[in-house]
Amino acid sequence: MFQYRKILEMHSEVFSLRSIASATRNAHQKVSEVVQKAEVRDIAYPLTDEMTDHWLEELLFPEKAMEGSGYRPMDFEYIHRELGKKGVNLKLLHHEYEAKCRAENAIPYSYRSFLRYYRKFAEKHKATMRIKRKPGEILEVDWAGTTGFLVDRDTGEKVKVYAFVATLPCSQYSYVEVFLSMDLSSWIIAHRHAYGYFQGVAEILVPDNLKTGVNEHTKKQPVLNPTYKDMTNHYHTIVMPARVRTPKDKASVEGSVRTISTWIIAALRHNRFFTLKEWRKEAAKKLEEFNHRTFTKREGSRWSAFLGEEKPYLGSLPPTPYKMYEWLLAKVQPNYHVSIKRQFYSVPYEYIGNEVDIKLTDDLIEIFYNRMRIASHKRLYGKYGQQATLRAHMP
Repeated sequence: MFQYRKILEMHSEVFSLRSIASATRNAHQKVSEVVQKAEVRDIAYPLTDEMTDHWLEELLFPEKAMEGSGYRPMDFEYIHRELGKKGVNLKLLHHEYEAKCRAENAIPYSYRSFLRYYRKFAEKHKATMRIKRKPGEILEVDWAGTTGFLVDRDTGEKVKVYAFVATLPCSQYSYVEVFLSMDLSSWIIAHRHAYGYFQGVAEILVPDNLKTGVNEHTKKQPVLNPTYKDMTNHYHTIVMPARVRTPKDKASVEGSVRTISTWIIAALRHNRFFTLKEWRKEAAKKLEEFNHRTFTKREGSRWSAFLGEEKPYLGSLPPTPYKMYEWLLAKVQPNYHVSIKRQFYSVPYEYIGNEVDIKLTDDLIEIFYNRMRIASHKRLYGKYGQQATLRAHMP
């Protein structure tokens, strides 16, 4: 049996390819091929006990087991790569493989054998490589644990800023924005800006189980914050919160959080910022550098991977960005007005004495009775006690 294990162990100990070839009595070209295959598979070191020469041969050169059978060998690399694309499954790939064999007068494997050989390959592949998500499928979001600071001009006191991170796992393309708090308003605004940055929407949104997004995580399904749920409905995406104490559910964003904490937050530690606008401007520059940095174990960058692999599969944005709102309960006063945030708005006089639901946005007030809208007004700001009154509402 070829000495695959010894070659890889010597390579991990930084022996030159020439030294490895001499020690194992193999051609330099063959040793180089084994090392390159191992790098493509992203094999972790040190090698485990189960990684025998036979095991490594099946992983690195799966086609060897099929030689001499008379059937057309399968391209496992191609199959595994195509399965990462949206809508592609093994049934379709076997159909294409079978058609190609017929065109070239070769004997194809049956669908059952096709599955068996691929699954055998995939078991080893999964044990040694990071499994990529399908493009456009998931967006992972979280708050970074590391905080930055800005300086209060008047007191000189340091004020914390919190970094929101969103990552598309397939391309690892990321978005970051800093806020003065981790409240619901910041959480919603961050999502809205992230979708605008990506110019598209993933099918599934995976947040951490923080209270701003998830009120409760039951055995059956998560109980979402009403405003967060309304936002996800607006963008036509499904929320699947990460399970408690299960970091693998959001491994991509956890990795990006650590990296961004280093390349953005830590990199700006010597800068003095006096406003959030200054912080965001510099963080945006660092983010562009981060997304355009070349990968260490694959070709291209997060930006090129996003353009080539992921952006075409993102869902389209709605015509208008989501506007955050708040629900309140009020009673219609004898003067046919309701009091909202110390301002007064009219409703049809027939509803005097009834409780109504109030929906507030930044610029609009909508009033509902039994889920039916009965009035709407432009929202008032400023001096206490202003009134918005419609003649049609008067007795």
